[in-house]
Amino acid sequence: MQQNNTTDQDVESQRALAQQAANGEEAARRQVNQLVESIIRYQSRRFCVRFCRENKFHSICTLHPPVAQPINRGALCEWGNASYGWMLNDLCSSNRLLKYEGRNGAGLSGYLYQIANSQPFYERWKDWRFGRHVHVPAYIKALGPNAGRVFMLLRSHEPVEGIAQQMSGLMQEPLLETRALCQQIIVLLTRKKRLHLLNPPVNISLTESANAESSSHQQDLADYDESGEDQQQKQQLSRAWEKLSPVEQFVLEALSIEEQDARYVLQALCKMDVSLKKGVPAKKTSVQQLYYFRRKTLAKLAESMA
Repeated sequence: MQQNNTTDQDVESQRALAQQAANGEEAARRQVNQLVESIIRYQSRRFCVRFCRENKFHSICTLHPPVAQPINRGALCEWGNASYGWMLNDLCSSNRLLKYEGRNGAGLSGYLYQIANSQPFYERWKDWRFGRHVHVPAYIKALGPNAGRVFMLLRSHEPVEGIAQQMSGLMQEPLLETRALCQQIIVLLTRKKRLHLLNPPVNISLTESANAESSSHQQDLADYDESGEDQQQKQQLSRAWEKLSPVEQFVLEALSIEEQDARYVLQALCKMDVSLKKGVPAKKTSVQQLYYFRRKTLAKLAESMA
């Protein structure tokens, strides 16, 4: 478990360090940046690989260490370095450092570690990574040229009339077409059990009223009681995951984690001309073969963790 057993004196010195870094003192800032370097490298790799998708097939990975790739040519991928920079800014922002209190004897590294492993931190990274909380699923885009924009407006809890007004220049009968498209989106998300995509994650303050405008007191809740067994399982899973090939990781991410439709996964594999079995072209791979490949990969992952 990433937690420091610190004395009161240690806590005070680390609070002073956080204060100095928050005030922009160069030496303190450099020391805090070094403190979180290993945390950020681990999380940036964990998050970035999860949404790498086809990037690994046409770009050079910029994570440290880079993810194993089927190619070693092409342009540098922007997301590895950018994820590192985003996490550094989030964890080491002045507001974040000023909130460090050393509660329960937690050291500064333990405080930042718990935040980096929190759900709100992950949701904020996804907000940044995809621009607005989440990418528009391919099956939504397939509904028509305006479906993506309507989907994002629905996520903003915009009423149908308001959406129709914004789409007036793109539709002949905005209200009727918008209402029909909204219904299609909701029905499709319901069938795929992804209706939660229309509810963006929010940060809830436990110190401000529901109507408060200020977010100055909002903070991630750091849980210092995660068991060593849980940490060990996470590490085992991470090591086992790295033993999978890029194609195996892609299939598990798409089918098991993101729960994408198998047909869209096959389309992506065909587009990238990636074969699941030697001698069998991607375009001849069936849904049954794709699911069989997933079962084999899950078994391989479980065996690596044993």
